[in-house]
Amino acid sequence: MGREFSYIARRCERAVVTAYRELRDGGNADMAAFTACTTLYRIHHPESSVTEARRLVSEWIDHHVVQGMQTETDGCDCD
Repeated sequence: MGREFSYIARRCERAVVTAYRELRDGGNADMAAFTACTTLYRIHHPESSVTEARRLVSEWIDHHVVQGMQTETDGCDCD
């Protein structure tokens, strides 16, 4: 299936990137996968606004999936 993203330190970021990759690999449309991942992020961080969740999720997807980077990203302060 998808690639392993174990190098991502934040659990919420790893969960979002893994879910996005698996949803896309399973045939889901980009927007449907993005929306599901935004919801997933907000489950991890209910204090986050929808706008903040969308921003972070889009940055993580772009960084890890689109660009294929394996470096850390800015983002939430959780472990």
